[in-house]
Amino acid sequence: MADESPQVGIVLGSDSDLEIMRPALEVMQQLEITFEATVASAHRSPQRAAEYAQTAHQRGIKVIIAAAGWAAHLPGVLAAHTILPVIGVPISSSPIGGLDALYSIVQMPPGVPVATVGLDTARNAGLLAAQILALSDDKLAERLHDLKEQMRKSTEEQAARVKEESASTNHK
Repeated sequence: MADESPQVGIVLGSDSDLEIMRPALEVMQQLEITFEATVASAHRSPQRAAEYAQTAHQRGIKVIIAAAGWAAHLPGVLAAHTILPVIGVPISSSPIGGLDALYSIVQMPPGVPVATVGLDTARNAGLLAAQILALSDDKLAERLHDLKEQMRKSTEEQAARVKEESASTNHK
């Protein structure tokens, strides 16, 4: 992985978003997807954000994941400066619990699409980026199929445990 250029760019509005975004980084590592992560703010460093988006494709990036709280303009600003798909992760850091971030990301104007996952759902953003990349990467598609199978097996195991536990509770 270290020798290849990054396929996914993960952009945080602030380093305080890192813990919430860690699951996206973990998905990248688990699925062996090269990535880079950085901080750029739509409001505090707008030139940095614009430059990041404008040069991402040249660095090999194919999908951008952008996380931001409060007014959450970062995903839209990045999308305005690139043709790459942008996935927005609204962060629930504001006094109103992230609804402002969710609305800011999901309500993009016509012509500037941003895919949006739920509040603080960085793992889903990572998985969506992987699914986009898997359209042209059969090995990654196979790893995603394996992951889905692991999730299915885990759910079946959970169902069996719950069934067993509820059966023993009903007989007491």
